[in-house]
Amino acid sequence: MTILAFFAFLSGIVTILSPCILPVLPIILSGSIGGKRKPIGVVTGFILSFSTFTLALTAIVQTINIPPDALRIAAVVIIIGFGLVLVIPPLQQKFELAASGLTSRKSSKNRGGFGGGILTGASLGLLWTPCVGPIMASVISLAVSRQVDGGAVIIVLAYTAGTAVPMFGVMAGGRRLITRFPKLTSNTVKIQRIFGIIMIIAGIAIATGLDRKFQTAVLNAFPNYGSGLTSFENSDSIRNVLDRRADNNRDSTQPAGTSRNGFDWSSRPKNARLGNFGAAPEIIADGPWINAEKPLNMEDLRGKVVLIDFWTYSCINCVRTLPYLRQWQDRYSGQGLVIIGVHSPEFAFERNEANVRQAVKDLGVTWPVVLDNDFSQWNAYTNRYWPAHYFIDAEGRIRYFHFGEGAYDDSEKVIRKLLTEAGYSLTANSAAEDWKGTDSKTPETYLGYRRAAGFMSESERKNDTPVVYSIPRTPQNGEWGISGEWIIRNDFIELDGSGTLELGFDARDVFLVIEPFRENSSIDVSIDGGTAPDTSDVSGGRIIPSESRVYQLISLPEAGQHVLKLNISGRMRLYAFTFG
Repeated sequence: MTILAFFAFLSGIVTILSPCILPVLPIILSGSIGGKRKPIGVVTGFILSFSTFTLALTAIVQTINIPPDALRIAAVVIIIGFGLVLVIPPLQQKFELAASGLTSRKSSKNRGGFGGGILTGASLGLLWTPCVGPIMASVISLAVSRQVDGGAVIIVLAYTAGTAVPMFGVMAGGRRLITRFPKLTSNTVKIQRIFGIIMIIAGIAIATGLDRKFQTAVLNAFPNYGSGLTSFENSDSIRNVLDRRADNNRDSTQPAGTSRNGFDWSSRPKNARLGNFGAAPEIIADGPWINAEKPLNMEDLRGKVVLIDFWTYSCINCVRTLPYLRQWQDRYSGQGLVIIGVHSPEFAFERNEANVRQAVKDLGVTWPVVLDNDFSQWNAYTNRYWPAHYFIDAEGRIRYFHFGEGAYDDSEKVIRKLLTEAGYSLTANSAAEDWKGTDSKTPETYLGYRRAAGFMSESERKNDTPVVYSIPRTPQNGEWGISGEWIIRNDFIELDGSGTLELGFDARDVFLVIEPFRENSSIDVSIDGGTAPDTSDVSGGRIIPSESRVYQLISLPEAGQHVLKLNISGRMRLYAFTFG
């Protein structure tokens, strides 16, 4: 328990950097304005609120029979109300009188201080939606199923204490900045009004769902932002402790290290190596279902390859996996793959069907999604991760699983292997990443800096920032270069405007993974200085990419050494070349 509490404390500290928290940062900063004890009040209110409602909100909602969104709406009202108090002087005077009467009738020094901070912090606790790792996920799943134990209380308190450290630091730093500079001190009233306006905007954004769109926009601009904040929780030591906790909380008739259906996940597979982890649990989530005409069950899905995706819409780690799920849906849904999203809510407001339906629409989720508000499906798999992917073969057996982000290439290889086992014929251009013809002498070429090879301007490369590159010379086999202003990311390169990519290859067929972002974006394809012949995707030497998938750029009668040139116009991301 000590090790879990320690890492929960660390997780709380780094939460302040999470993209999930960006929409409420202005509310934290507002704690810099007001009485000296206001930051302490904010922190105290947050710790009490977040801890209480994380551990007991499900029980509270069920006991008093209120909508899951009710407390969140109340928190938004309080936040907007505080914003109005800071902006409108008459309201501020009335609030100060009320606050002073509640906190201390003998002194006016507490006005707008500790009492006001408590309310702000309590509201923050209801709005706080961190990107939690497996430690907090294990606690939340226990809380939803009303199985909270002493260890869960310790973990939550450790997490909130860790979160309180940078939260208090932000507010204390803001206060010190204001007092240090006379110009700021003399304009405190104006600063208060600015913070008030920001709080009102933040409250309206949270109430209308604009905060989720803002988070998505941030991730589109900075795809790797926050991706590794809780990665330390995925260590073997943490997982082993969580396994023991899961064993301690399992049903007495359930074997250690297994799900309720006997699914053994104690030996986690890697590198796309298939195993046999027992029969997949039946789909027992009560629903309702989204994007499905009727509830699905495992018996009806026999003969299909099924991917179960445990997710929740406010989890940024889950959101980051959705583009890959969309690619697999587009590429394989007509060839035997069925993706089922199991929406197991991290927070009470995610239990609301209308909220989930809107999120499914906003996030572009087109596959069936079932609401798992009581965590029945989650517990059937003994799951404790957001996101978690379970791969089920045509016979209904779990053959592979992966927790968290990453390993997308391995996951797609698993899908292809299971579809091939099931007798489905896969076309070469449906997933060129795994199709390597014997004629190719060029290895798979990744363009993002994490696995990039053959980049001719390596000495000039700057990660995650716009740089104007030039192509130094004609590329040889396996080499590539770019010209124009590009951003080289972890797993892809990104262009917004016009630019060129040249690649040397020795193969018959060339494929490229493309993710377009703008209508009418185009790529002119040429080979050895001439227009490239038509393929299933190229017509008249041009591609107009309209969806995120693999595109076939070159198809030649026989393999040979050539130079490919792409003249690109628009905004798009390029991931990897594969060859046949």
